[in-house]
Parts: sequence; C-alpha cells; structure tokens
Amino acid sequence: MRRNQNVELITVIRGSTIIKGFFLILVMMLFVFSVSGLLTSLKPEYRISSQSVHETARVFSGEMLFSLISQENHYFQEALPNKEPTPALSKQLLKLSANISLDDPRSLLGRELPGFSIFDSEILVAGEGTNYTNMPYESAPPPEVMHSEREAALQNLEAIDEPENKSIGSTNGKKVVYIYHTHNRESYLPYLKDVKNPDLAYHSKINVTKLGEKLSQELEEKGIGTLVDKTDVMGNLTKKGLTFPKAYQESRGVVQQAIASNNHLEYVIDIHRDSKRKEQTTITINGKNYAKLAFVVGGENAQFQKNVAIAEKLHYMLEKKFPGLSRGVLKQQGPRVNGKYNQDLSENAMLLEFGGVDNTFEELYRSVEAFSIVFSDYYWNEVNAKEVNSESKTEGK
Repeated sequence: MRRNQNVELITVIRGSTIIKGFFLILVMMLFVFSVSGLLTSLKPEYRISSQSVHETARVFSGEMLFSLISQENHYFQEALPNKEPTPALSKQLLKLSANISLDDPRSLLGRELPGFSIFDSEILVAGEGTNYTNMPYESAPPPEVMHSEREAALQNLEAIDEPENKSIGSTNGKKVVYIYHTHNRESYLPYLKDVKNPDLAYHSKINVTKLGEKLSQELEEKGIGTLVDKTDVMGNLTKKGLTFPKAYQESRGVVQQAIASNNHLEYVIDIHRDSKRKEQTTITINGKNYAKLAFVVGGENAQFQKNVAIAEKLHYMLEKKFPGLSRGVLKQQGPRVNGKYNQDLSENAMLLEFGGVDNTFEELYRSVEAFSIVFSDYYWNEVNAKEVNSESKTEGK
C-alpha cells in the first residue's frame, strides 16, 4: 500500500541578495555610461575606430537613412528633399557588397588599373576645365630623393622676386593666420638645372615655402597678422627614417603647438604644389599668366563641413574677381590618402595647391596676390559681421 506524500518546496530569497543584485546592475550601467561618455569626448585622433565600420557607414547617405526609417515612421519623409527621388536600396546594397557604384564608372576600374587611385577624389565644386581626368594630385618623390644629400643645381634665380618680411602691426598686433608647409620641399622645374622629371622636383631652398612668405607679406599689407612656419618637415622625415606618407603626421605636431601657443589664430593654411603639367595649371587673365590654385578638403576630419564651407566661399569669390583661377574644391578620403590633412585641428583650415611643377614664381606670385585680395575681403567682411552681431546682442540687453 502506497501513501501519497505531498512534497512542498520552499524557496528562500534573502533581501541582501536582491540589494546586491540591484547595486550590481546599477554599477554596470554607470560603468557603461562612463566608458561611452569617455570615448565620445576624446579627440577624433584618439578614438577607437574600425575601418570596416567606417567604410560601411560611408556608403549610406543621410537621404538613404531617412528613407529607410520613413518606411516605418512616415514623419521622417519630411526630412527628404521634395523634388529628389528616393535613393534606390538596390544600388546602395551593390555598393556596400561589391564596392561598385553604377553612377561612378571609376569604381569598376579603380582596383584593376595601376595608378587609377589618384582619381578617387570627389569634386565638390568644379572650377573652369576641372574634371576627373585633370584633378590635382601629389606624387611621392622616389626614395633616393628623400634620402639623398645631393640636390639639383639651381638656375633662373634672378627672376625670383624675394618677398619682404615686414609687419605693419596688423589686426591690433594679433597673428590670426598661420601658414605652414607639410611638403615643404616641393619645388618647380624651371629653377632646377637639368631636372626634367616632375617626380624629382624637390629642393630644400627653392620651394613652396617662398609662396608662404609671399602670402604673409600680402596679408600683412592688408592688415591681417600672419605667422609663417619654416619647419623642414620633409627633412625631419629623413632624419627619423620615416617615409613620405608620414608627412602629415610630422606636421601635425607643428600645427598643434602653434595653435596651443597662440590663442588668436583663426585660420590655418597648408600650402602645396600640384604634380600636373603647365597646360593644366596655368591660365591667362588680362594678358598675364597665373598659376591656378585648388582647394583640397579631407573628407575624414571632424571639421569637414566647416572646412568645405569656407573653401567654397573663397572659390566663388575668386571666380568673381579672377575667373578661371580656381580649379575648384576637391574632397579626398579613403584608404590611399590621408583623409584629414590636419584640418580637424581647425574649423578654418585650408589646404591650397598653388600651380604645378612647371610654373614660375612670377605666375605663382600673381596667384598668391589674387588669393590674398579675395581672402582679405572675406576676412574683413567676417570681422565686420561679428562686430555687428556683437553690437546687436549688447543693444538687446
């Protein structure tokens, strides 16, 4: 005979265990929020990043993101342009999976043809005659040029009008423009004896630094205080055993030190020269030859939108006063280029390409003078606008 036995299970939960669990969850939440806040507050160059995630996110535009979200929440459709068609999801998926864009034939050839990567840049604003076949690019010098102590003999030096280093006490003694040269030894063939190869157009004395000195002189005469950095960046690379692609890394510290030591600096300008030949880098205006200039903006820097805004503004001002002088505003990013160009250090950072390997200083100086005229108009208009806004706020109190 069996007996039915009722077994009762009693579970005892201690109050201290509940309290410990609650505090453990609270501590974990505080830890997650603290780490997240720390990571997002770091400067862009110190943040943890993933190249693959970055490339994936770069494929999807803002319009595509809003289009996808609007499928569930129709209110997001108001953020889309009224007249533009909704981006096709199939095209975006093809670009994401195969890195091929049906709207850009370069994506079909870029990985197959040697040297085709120089056309990876994007034209934001095209100047007269500018297209994807004649965009500015900088070719790295051969290693023997970087490490050789023997330089080309100079010629035609009598034709160089040396800039005068003088200051007229502009902007109330404040230095508001900082000029430097990441590729400071970029030179010009007309001054290098027996040098015909554009890849060999480098020299420690006759180079783009003279354009920085000339621009400083022109801006000072127009009342804009300017600092010119003369650091031999490329020489430092050789001493440290670093290669040409590390140039921006080397010049970054120079710019950071300048910004940290001068609270008045507002504009940062890096001057370069293009590797293109004379027919693509020269224009005749009012019977005189000018070396064309181009604005290059790194697409992977935190200040990109503001850098583009000032470049576009100056481009259109140049077009108005000196038609055809500007080759346009170009965006460069991707695995084969720097993508920042130290422009994340200032919202008013610029990289200017003055002329090409065949231009003369006479042509280059004319272009520098033209840029200084336009930039000074832009600068003083900005100063006046700030003063008007400041007075309006004061009167409103």
